[in-house]
Amino acid sequence: MPRSIGIGIVTAADSRERSHGQLHIYDGEGKGKSQAALGVVLRTIGLGICEQRQTRVLLLRFLKGPGRAYDEDAAIEALQQGFPHLIDHLRTGRADHFTADEATRFDRDEAQRGWVIAKGAIASALYSVVVLDELNPVLDLGLLDLEDVVRTLSNRPEGMEIIVTGRAAPAPLVREADLHSEMRAHRRPGMNDNRVVPLNVSSGIEIYTGEGKGKSTSALGKALQAIGRGISQDKSHRVLILQWLKGGSGYTEDAAIAALRESYPHLVDHLRSGRDAIVWRGQQEPIDYVEAERAWEIARAAISSGLYKTVILDELNPTVDLELLPVEPILQTLLRKPAETEVIITGRCKNPPAYFDLASIHSEMVCHKHYAEQGVDLKRGVDY
Repeated sequence: MPRSIGIGIVTAADSRERSHGQLHIYDGEGKGKSQAALGVVLRTIGLGICEQRQTRVLLLRFLKGPGRAYDEDAAIEALQQGFPHLIDHLRTGRADHFTADEATRFDRDEAQRGWVIAKGAIASALYSVVVLDELNPVLDLGLLDLEDVVRTLSNRPEGMEIIVTGRAAPAPLVREADLHSEMRAHRRPGMNDNRVVPLNVSSGIEIYTGEGKGKSTSALGKALQAIGRGISQDKSHRVLILQWLKGGSGYTEDAAIAALRESYPHLVDHLRSGRDAIVWRGQQEPIDYVEAERAWEIARAAISSGLYKTVILDELNPTVDLELLPVEPILQTLLRKPAETEVIITGRCKNPPAYFDLASIHSEMVCHKHYAEQGVDLKRGVDY
C-alpha cells in the first residue's frame, strides 16, 4: 500500500471512515483464511458493543458438514457462547473431500441450500458482516452458478461487508472484489545452519507475514480458537496478546479484546507497546528501543512460564526488521518454549529472521488488490 495509508494509529484516527461495505476475498494454499474472517467478525462485534451500534454477523460455511472437526470450530463456539445474540452460524455440505467428477446430487443440493440462505441474508440487509466460508472451492467445483454469485455479491446492501474464503477464487469474482489477499504457504525446512529443529517446537509456532491484509486478524481468530478449545475441554486456556509498534489508543483490536474479556474474564491479557506514531526505517528514536525491549521481556517470561496456552506476538516481525530487538534471544526462547504453548507471530518484514525456520505454519499474505489503493477510506472494526 502507499506510504500515505500507513498502519499506525495516528494515520488511522485521522482518516475518514467509509460507510460503503466492501467485498473481501481470502484465498490461497496457506493457513489463515477462515481465521482472518473470524478476526474481522470479532473486531466488528467488539466495536459494536463499545459504540452501542447494532451489529449482527452471519457465518455461513460451505463444504463443512458434520462428522469432521475443523480448526475454526472452537473459535466459533467461543463467539457463539460469548455473543449469542449477535452471531448466526450455519454449515452445509459433507465432511469428505471430493473432486468435481466425484460431486453428487447431495453436494449440489447442499451448495444450493447454502447459497439460497446467503442470498436471503444479503437481500435482508439485517447483517453487518456476512462470511461465506469456503465459497471459492464451491465455485471451483462448479456447484453454483458463478454469474449469479457475482451478480448477487455486487448488488449487496451499501453498508454490508462480505468476506469470501477458500482456495482457488474464480477470476470473475476476483475482478469484482474490493480486496483480494492470498495466503501463500511456506514450508519449514528440517534444519537450519546444520541445527536440527527440536521436537518440542515442531508444532505450535505460527507466523503470518506479508504485505496483504489478514495478519493481525488471523491472530485474533487464533485467540478465539484457544478460548473455544478451552471451553470444549473444560480447561482454562489463557491467552496473552502482546502488540508492538501500536502505542496510543483507538485500535479496534482494543474493542475486540475488551469484548472477549467481558465474556471470558481472566482468560485474556493484553499489552501494547510503542509510540503513538509509525516508526520508519532510519527514523527510530530511543523510546522505540525501550518500548520494544519492555514488551519482549514480558513475552519471554510469558512463553517460558507455560501459564498461557496461546501467546500472540503481534507486529513482532517488523520490530525485529527495524532492528529494535535482536533475533537471537527470540530464537532461543522459541527453541525452549513449553510444548503445549502456541506462539503466534505476525507482521510484515523485509528480511525473514532466523526464527522463521522454527514455524510449523508460515503463511505469507500477498496483496493482489486493496480498496485503499483506489482511495477508499478505511473502516473501523474491519480495517483497523
